[in-house]
Amino acid sequence: MKPMKPMKTLPIVTAALTFLAGLAGPERTGAAQGAGGPGAGSARPQKESPFACDRLALSPAERKRHFEELGPALRAKKTGVQELSDGYEFAFPSDASTFQLVAEWSIQERRCCPFFDIALRLEREGGPLTLRLTGRPGTKEFIKADAAAWIAK
Repeated sequence: MKPMKPMKTLPIVTAALTFLAGLAGPERTGAAQGAGGPGAGSARPQKESPFACDRLALSPAERKRHFEELGPALRAKKTGVQELSDGYEFAFPSDASTFQLVAEWSIQERRCCPFFDIALRLEREGGPLTLRLTGRPGTKEFIKADAAAWIAK
């Protein structure tokens, strides 16, 4: 067997990859903040929004629909509520029209209340649709104060 020669291309490949990673920027690579930076997938942002609704996040028409149509319709369809350590989970029928309402409400809620972690889940075998609202410490207390009608059973 012939002895292997040292690889001369490895430094060139390493330099090229380093250069390309630099072009992507720290927001894509996580290089600015290590593995936990914004490019790390599920990492949390450095700056956190206050516990307050951004009243300018929705247009007047979206705001009207969100608070006067979607919210009341979903509260009427709610089949259950479960208190969690960091928020609440709401159960709904899993039909397509309810799912569309919950999805639309969630997208709008995410814009006006960006501090929420919002999860939608459809359980197997025709089980319920659940909407989970959680977040950092203080989120549950915000929900209790601002959305008492959602929590009422």
